Amino acid sequence: MSYKELAKNLIDQIPDSKMFYVVSYLQGAAVPAEIPNAETIASMEELDNGGGTVFTGNTEALFANLDRTGTHADLFGM
Repeated sequence: MSYKELAKNLIDQIPDSKMFYVVSYLQGAAVPAEIPNAETIASMEELDNGGGTVFTGNTEALFANLDRTGTHADLFGM
């Protein structure tokens, strides 16, 4: 039995009152994955290669810095 056949058999067992959730999930599952842009890919490669910088402050400090500077650069010594 294929996965598609199994899914059809299982769907037949779901009460109509629960089908909304199944349909919502299936619609979301059909959306193609987002493709990262070049900057994101470069950032992921940097992290994979041991690069990058970790911010160790709390959320309040992060947002205070962003409010003050409008950038994240000085958080990481950039």
